[in-house]
Amino acid sequence: MFLRDHVDGSTAAEVAREVGVHPNVARHHLDKLAAGGYVEVSVARSAGAGAGRPSKKYVAVADRVEGELPIRSDDLVLSLLGKTLALLPHDRAQAIAEEVGQEYGRAMATALTGDDLTIGQRSLRSAMQAVADALTAHGFASHAEKRNDQLRIINNHCPFGDVALEHPVVCAVDRGMVKGMLKALYGDADVSTSASLPQGDTFCATVV
Repeated sequence: MFLRDHVDGSTAAEVAREVGVHPNVARHHLDKLAAGGYVEVSVARSAGAGAGRPSKKYVAVADRVEGELPIRSDDLVLSLLGKTLALLPHDRAQAIAEEVGQEYGRAMATALTGDDLTIGQRSLRSAMQAVADALTAHGFASHAEKRNDQLRIINNHCPFGDVALEHPVVCAVDRGMVKGMLKALYGDADVSTSASLPQGDTFCATVV
């Protein structure tokens, strides 16, 4: 493991370069490892640094005792969400999952711009790039692109993991997040899913 070979710790950017992913994706997974107790996080400023951003390093911890496995609260919540939605009629489950995503998406947009956000201050293309960057920071490895006169957001990674494969309705949360952020950053937009991993595609795509 890369971190074990660097006993003084490594930054998310260094890990990202090693494994070939976006730094935000590496940071997302490193933070999950930290939450599970597999790595420790240290924060320190470089020598002679002023008010600059402190350096955040991840350090591998000693091997766990056999049988000592942490409970992953996020996995448990996702699994519970998937099983609960599966008990509802399909259309109702889709609506609930998308509504939850929209609420979270609006909160993400506020975090990006502050409470003084003015709807419509961005072009659709600019708003979609901001949405893709925000999704990447949450582990989706996203980018915005234009193809066949359509703007779409491509997600090359799904942080919902096996839960989305077992309960595809969870994908509506992703669509809702895009819709919620776009509504806050740009305005109302027609958002639909054109590809998804649970359907056998190689990536997830949201078309606007």
